[in-house]
Amino acid sequence: MSEQNREGLALLILRLGLAWFIFLWAAHKIITPKQYQGLARHFDGVDLEFTTIYAVAAVQILICVLVAIGAVRWISYPALALMHLFTVLRRWEGFFDPFALNDRGFPIHRNQVIDLAVLGAMIALILLIHRDRWSVGAWWKGRGA
Repeated sequence: MSEQNREGLALLILRLGLAWFIFLWAAHKIITPKQYQGLARHFDGVDLEFTTIYAVAAVQILICVLVAIGAVRWISYPALALMHLFTVLRRWEGFFDPFALNDRGFPIHRNQVIDLAVLGAMIALILLIHRDRWSVGAWWKGRGA
């Protein structure tokens, strides 16, 4: 396999994994909107209607689809990263105590550590857009050449 094909495949795998990661969170907003009402109230101090939660989920799912196929890359990839950054910034205090355990010995800040790794992968995807050859965006750009 050529180096270009390896890069294309690696970025395809990265794109699909990141899109799937965020898609699951967006889909859960539709499946369990009451849970997200509680999270918005707890973390942000706001009361959200189900309609708002569904609308946010729909936009997030659309962005995930665009990222998965590699379309509108200079908008969709940063949009995905900004969505995730919002989550990371809401839970920043957990980064200062990554080994905290609850009374049953379960790590309570493990998701924050995972969030940082995912954010790093999203930043890498944005930085490597020019090598993302196996995407709709690259195909579209190639048609114009």
